[in-house]
Amino acid sequence: MAPAAPKSGDAIFASVDRVNAELFTLTYGAIVRQLLTDLEEVEEVNKQLDQMGYNMGVRLVDEFLAKSNVSRCVDFRETAEVIAKVGFKMFLGVTASVTNWDSEGTTCSLILEDNPLVDFVELPDTCQGLHYCNMLSGVVRGALEMVSMKTEVTWLRDMLRGDDVFELQVKLLKQIPEEYPYKDDE
Repeated sequence: MAPAAPKSGDAIFASVDRVNAELFTLTYGAIVRQLLTDLEEVEEVNKQLDQMGYNMGVRLVDEFLAKSNVSRCVDFRETAEVIAKVGFKMFLGVTASVTNWDSEGTTCSLILEDNPLVDFVELPDTCQGLHYCNMLSGVVRGALEMVSMKTEVTWLRDMLRGDDVFELQVKLLKQIPEEYPYKDDE
């Protein structure tokens, strides 16, 4: 029997149980607001959102691999395309485009023209340094680490700051060799 074909992001998104998008957006907004109240410093909120996202990404990668039937990606370029076309669609209902590759093929940008996390959001002047969607950068970083890719993920453009799109730069720092918790018996 042939292995199951990979599912498209659209097919997975259509079959996954979802919470109401509006409820999710408002809940995320409440989390950000509470962090701003508790931590008071925007840079600390950015760090906390990234860490929360990282923890989510570490766990979401298992669900992604189980439901998408995506086999191991050959390289970083293919991995970025899968994140953009399947991963973002599966979990957020939107797709991203992958652009701005460097000559080594280790840095690219994920461009989101639509982002459901920012519905109903306007940043006050006191929050101009806030990366409101920093949880997404953490999710990408955490998920990639679980598939043996150490990355740095940063926001380059943000529609909440007046840019035309959301742009996440993903830089591959190193491939982490897979380690097995056991030794072969010889």
